[in-house]
Amino acid sequence: MLGETIATLGDLIAFPTVSTDPNLDMIAYLADRLEAAGARVEVLADAGGAKANLWASLGPETDGGIVLSGHTDVVPVADQDWTSDPFAMAERDGRIYGRGTCDMKGFIACCLTLAPTLAGAVRTRPLHFAFTHDEETGCIGATHLVADLKRRDTRPALAIIGEPTGMRVVEGHKGCYEYSTHFAGLEGHGSTPDAGVNAVEYAARYVARLLDLKDRLKARAPAGSRFDPPWTTINVGASKGGSAHNIIAGRARVDWEMRPVAKPDADFVKADLAGFVADTLLPAMQAVHSEAAIALETIAEVAGLEPMDNNAARALVAELTGANAAHVVPFGTEAGLFQSLGLDAVVCGPGSIEQAHKADEFVAIDQLRACLDMLQRLGDRL
Repeated sequence: MLGETIATLGDLIAFPTVSTDPNLDMIAYLADRLEAAGARVEVLADAGGAKANLWASLGPETDGGIVLSGHTDVVPVADQDWTSDPFAMAERDGRIYGRGTCDMKGFIACCLTLAPTLAGAVRTRPLHFAFTHDEETGCIGATHLVADLKRRDTRPALAIIGEPTGMRVVEGHKGCYEYSTHFAGLEGHGSTPDAGVNAVEYAARYVARLLDLKDRLKARAPAGSRFDPPWTTINVGASKGGSAHNIIAGRARVDWEMRPVAKPDADFVKADLAGFVADTLLPAMQAVHSEAAIALETIAEVAGLEPMDNNAARALVAELTGANAAHVVPFGTEAGLFQSLGLDAVVCGPGSIEQAHKADEFVAIDQLRACLDMLQRLGDRL
């Protein structure tokens, strides 16, 4: 079974499902494998037709099912120094190398390998597979999938998201809110800066406000927060604008994100920035040029996974893995979206987040074995 999982992982790695590219070939492969195992398979294409989610079910068409969830997309490999082809599996020293091995095609390979066994085990409780697109660019596929599930007559009860946790049970993580703020000023000659509206300068003042908020959020850390760091964070990822040394910059953009511990922190940041723009930046810009503008573009607002006193998914996976503790992590997953649907959710999967997104990404074979063991025990409880 381990050998089949490694071979399947090799197949999955060979699909170059970078988020900017289609994932339909991989979705077709997953659909074929799950249909062969006896699953009812739905391919749910996005509006553009180049991306799709896959939803597959085993067992009765009733409420209360268990979801095994993973994303099909991977991050780019451009400008990374790989020692082997990132889209061709390499095995050495007890590890499987390739883009997506731990994030998170290793988990998907385990699900495919065990699907026939799980199909034979299902009796009174459904088992669902949810394989999504564009997790790496804002959980776009899972957002669409959850909206679709809300419209259905039957609803699952638990979700296990197989992101790389070293097979530890993770019951909580921060949210991930990503934005681009666009500045439109007025170009002019650099020798007369007061005659124009320098978008880069106003973008810099906006970044300074973000940095001020970044420090202020530390004082809002909840007492007893288990996150590391314990407060909501802000990161300025990119700032772009202008065209030449001697031209007043007419356009600028700031790409930034925050990882809220709780939604009130996100509301606090957005309200503060909106007030700063409306009361300070825009009046100064429009005093020179009435058509100057600042626009906030929301790239993604993905809810965090909130730890709960009673979490049936946590209890189940702790039983399956033998874990006696549950953890929180700083990175985001699709788990909060499933939780927003009313499901109990937990994150547990093979590999380490320390290897994700890097050159020579890998998953240890022992981690795949542990994941297979967890899923086999799940079959015993279906």
